[in-house]
Amino acid sequence: MIQPIVHRSLRREDLTRLVDAIRWGSAGAARSAAQALEAGVVHDVLDAPEALEAVRGYGGAPAPLPLTLLWYIPVRAALRERGEHDIPLADFTASIPLVFLRTTASEVTRGGERGIAAWWRAVVGLPEGSRARAERASRCGALALWWSGCFPQHLERRGGKGMIRAYLTFGATMLWETARLVEAQCSPLAALYGRAAERMELLCHALRTAAADYLGPDAHTSEGRLSRYLERLGEALAN
Repeated sequence: MIQPIVHRSLRREDLTRLVDAIRWGSAGAARSAAQALEAGVVHDVLDAPEALEAVRGYGGAPAPLPLTLLWYIPVRAALRERGEHDIPLADFTASIPLVFLRTTASEVTRGGERGIAAWWRAVVGLPEGSRARAERASRCGALALWWSGCFPQHLERRGGKGMIRAYLTFGATMLWETARLVEAQCSPLAALYGRAAERMELLCHALRTAAADYLGPDAHTSEGRLSRYLERLGEALAN
């Protein structure tokens, strides 16, 4: 199942590299971050405004940090800006692009079909109450959120803004299904999936905010990737 993986995979080395990246913009902020790290107050380091600026590269290329930090810090900042302070929810949201960097849509459904109709059939075709059904529902729900948050232009071209709404509705339905199934299995993740389903639009906003720094518009096309690369290159040279 799609689970929060950022915090459990963080190493002290990763956080030390973040402090070094902060130092490029503010030596004072870096000292404060280093002190917080020594005190074990990791959240103070990750939530610092200077950490967000460091991750974004101060207007240039993103900092040379692990992908866990490059996604989590801007996602967490976007959620906090909208009043959502739930850390596991931010971790879950940031974990989605990390998972799908290594997973294709066809692997989620175990077939070559794509789109929410195929994903729906892939879930309901599994036995009711089974762990396999819960796992696939979580992956299909997260996949719908990933497309909506990271590649909205692609969805809009296929079916307008209504397509994004359809994906978000489907994603929420799948995460509610996951919450129902894992609650029956007495899993502590049930509340997390339910909250993610409730906050689907906000999570989409957070992913879109983070993706804008790394992917840019039309990131699924070679032209879009080239344009973003050239834009970043120009920003870095200007600085």
